[in-house]
Amino acid sequence: MKIAIFDVQAGEKQYFTKHLTGHELFFSRNKLNENTAPLAKDCEVLMVFITSRLTPQLLAIMPNLKLIVTRSTGFDHIDLDYCEHHGIVVTNVPSYGENTVAEHAFALILTLSRNIHKSYLRTTREDYRIEGLKGFDLRGKTIGVVGAGKIGLHLIKMARGFDMNVLAYDVNRNDFLADVLGFKYVSLEELLKHSDIISLHVPENKFTHHLINRQNIYLIKKGALLINTARGGIVETEALIEALDKKILAGAGLDVIEGENLIMEEKQLAYDKETAKEMMSLVKNHILLSKDNVIFTPHIAFYSEEAVERIMEVSVENVKAFIQGQPQNVVRSLN
Repeated sequence: MKIAIFDVQAGEKQYFTKHLTGHELFFSRNKLNENTAPLAKDCEVLMVFITSRLTPQLLAIMPNLKLIVTRSTGFDHIDLDYCEHHGIVVTNVPSYGENTVAEHAFALILTLSRNIHKSYLRTTREDYRIEGLKGFDLRGKTIGVVGAGKIGLHLIKMARGFDMNVLAYDVNRNDFLADVLGFKYVSLEELLKHSDIISLHVPENKFTHHLINRQNIYLIKKGALLINTARGGIVETEALIEALDKKILAGAGLDVIEGENLIMEEKQLAYDKETAKEMMSLVKNHILLSKDNVIFTPHIAFYSEEAVERIMEVSVENVKAFIQGQPQNVVRSLN
């Protein structure tokens, strides 16, 4: 089959060439647009990233197109109605980094609990005093996991490995897993009151926007840590600043902050000078990040060698499954 691959990132050309043998491959580092689409006019399979917006006008240039493979979880850059009307199958990568994000969250927990960040900053100033750097053991502490889905469950398993007590808040309960993994479902209020560490793992939507806010921060156990590797908008920024200033929270580990435009992991993979400039401006002017008890990483919780490899692997599997007449990971329009 003729396969056109756009938005090619480092290492992808070698990977796809190796794993899609027997097909005619066309590669472009550019995104698909009105200038580059004619290069793929004869393709039967189109592989893209979220930077390529597949409009009816662009898709009409490729009359032989049978399959679109987006190397991302998100697919709102593709006109699904057009694809369904013209019999074009669209597939995505439903998940690729549950354990990856959980590991990053736990790295933030350890960095804060043992004052690693503060210690590093001191040593760069040739200050080797240990006053003020006393950490605390995780064993016996209680972690509250807000969102016990795929990522949250990975974090729970890690926490149990550290002999921590685990509370979880989720609208969808799985009592069997709670028994097996040894955690307890509670209300959000109870979780905030009794957790030494709170870790957020919910998607942002109208129900979870500002889930942590100025009304409920006073429920938080004094001296707790807050970890957010989910979405910045889940935490009301003013509430977080107030909780830190009033020492309700002893610290925060943030991979996301409210207001960042890079709200999807896949956008980080398409990083360019403009998005880098936006992030730099936001970070430079953000009052939260001037606090030495706040650790910030630039939305990289999802970003590991293995996670990127899984994206490529599933994309190839999607192509092969389609060719074999058993398409997988098919996405459909909600209209």
